[in-house]
Amino acid sequence: MQATDTTTATADRSSQTLLDLVQALQESLEALASSEGQLVATAILLGVLVLGVVVLPALLGRLRSLAVDQLDSGWLTRLARYTPTSFRGILLRTAQLTLLLLVVVSFLVVWDLVDVVGTLRPYVESDDPTLLRTLQTVLLTALAFVLSDQLQRTIDRLSLALDDFTEHQEEILLRLGQVTIFVTAGATILAIWGINIGGLLVGAGFLGIVVGFAARQTLGSLIAGFVLMFSRPFTIGDWVVVGDQEGIVTNITIFNTRLENFDGEFVIIPNDQVSNEAITNRSQKGLLRLTLDVGIDYDADVEAAMDTAEAAMARVGDIVDSPPPQVIPKSFGDSAIVLELRFWIDHPTPPRKWRAISAVVQEIKTAFDEEDISIPFPQRTLKTRGEGQFEETVRSVGPEAED
Repeated sequence: MQATDTTTATADRSSQTLLDLVQALQESLEALASSEGQLVATAILLGVLVLGVVVLPALLGRLRSLAVDQLDSGWLTRLARYTPTSFRGILLRTAQLTLLLLVVVSFLVVWDLVDVVGTLRPYVESDDPTLLRTLQTVLLTALAFVLSDQLQRTIDRLSLALDDFTEHQEEILLRLGQVTIFVTAGATILAIWGINIGGLLVGAGFLGIVVGFAARQTLGSLIAGFVLMFSRPFTIGDWVVVGDQEGIVTNITIFNTRLENFDGEFVIIPNDQVSNEAITNRSQKGLLRLTLDVGIDYDADVEAAMDTAEAAMARVGDIVDSPPPQVIPKSFGDSAIVLELRFWIDHPTPPRKWRAISAVVQEIKTAFDEEDISIPFPQRTLKTRGEGQFEETVRSVGPEAED
């Protein structure tokens, strides 16, 4: 009981002090207006307003820059680095708004338009908690902005420290954190004003159920978007195959993924479909193996042809040296022995792929021509069981058949 009385007495003394200050300011303004005139007092107030709103912020910013440049001390640099930018901005804007309010009130006092002390006295001396709640609301709002700014700076430092932390993970983490901060601040403000948030939560629950049934696919895409952003099967710029769609990833949102295919078309795929398809990422490893088949004549030396092909591929600039290119005898074709050419490219993109394949084809053709290794075109040998029938077949396909 004694503590309550002490708190009440302190609040009363603070209220009286505030009223005394306001009364002293009002009397000073009235004296200025009576001695110098209302126009002169108004000009002075406008000068103070220009000084506080325009000149003072620029002057303070310049002084701060000069202090940092001249002093160049470690503690001052660290203090400037870890001071929330939003906190500095809020202080400056609060000071400017306070100055503007004082100038406006002073203008009204100078021109005898309002009695400030008489207007404030009922609010200050009464037990109405509106003023205190308003101040608490303003402080909580400012605190929410400061925390949001600090969260963004923390996430930026985390992104610089972690190489595999993508921009989309940074964005989604920031948005979730901001939503949490502002929802918590909003709920606290509602509680300060005595608003029961239980009814709001029940209504929000029913609304969430209705929206969930009405937008099942959208919510599925949203959840799949969160999964994709944190599992990271691909990032922007990767060359991927999603189902029957192939292209370069240009954007990833929480609802869909956008690809640019090789015809210059943009394909937008909902994230729930992306998560249900097999995803092939051809860029994640940084290396891509390509294969190409070439046939050699059955009479050719297979070992010599393999060595020639490997040497030819080694001369292609777009092919990496490690892993080295390989030539594997693959199968017996209808007209040739099929060799499979295996080679790797780095930083795989569609243009690099086709440039490497084109260079390999040209080098292999040139090398085989120099070594007299023929690449046979499709041909077929006809054989029959009977000698007469065989001769007849030969005649039917030989030059004399044209006669």
